[in-house]
Amino acid sequence: MKSGAAGEIFRVRQAIGSRQVEQSSTTIILEKQTVAPFPAKGPEESRAMKFLAAFTLTPILCFAFQDLGSEYGGMDWLTTGYAAWPMMAGPVLMLLLFIKYRELIRDPRKGANFSQTIKIVAFLFLIPNVFLALGYSRLAVVSVLSILAILLADRQLKKQARA
Repeated sequence: MKSGAAGEIFRVRQAIGSRQVEQSSTTIILEKQTVAPFPAKGPEESRAMKFLAAFTLTPILCFAFQDLGSEYGGMDWLTTGYAAWPMMAGPVLMLLLFIKYRELIRDPRKGANFSQTIKIVAFLFLIPNVFLALGYSRLAVVSVLSILAILLADRQLKKQARA
C-alpha cells in the first residue's frame, strides 16, 4: 500500500479519474481533456455548424467594429449600414443553410445539435432585425420573415419526421 503524498495522489486518481482536484490550496491536474463546445455527430453536421458560426459571428463582429470604430476611433466611414446590412443578410443566409441541411433536422440522430443551435441563433437575430425593419430599412422585413420561416419550418419538419 502506498503512503504519504504518492498514496494520496493515487487515491485521488482512483476516485475521480481525469478531473481537477483542489486539496489544501494545492491544485493537481491529472490529465488534460479537450472537449468541443458542439460535438458534431457527423461530417455533414460539422460542416453545417461551421457555416452557421460564420453567418452568426460576421454580423455581430461588424456591429461591434462599427460601434467601437465610429465612437472611439473617429472613423466616419463606419456608417450604420456597415452593421445593419450584415445583420439583415445573416438570417437570409441561415435560411439557405437551413434549406440545404434540412435532412439534419428531420433526423434527430444526425443533427440534433444543428437543429437546436439554428433555432437559438434565429431567435437571437429576431429582435435586432425587428428594430432594423422599424427604424432603418423596410428591407429588413425579409430577414424577419426568414427567421420566422426557420422557427416554424423546424417544428413542421420534426412533425413530418415523427409521422
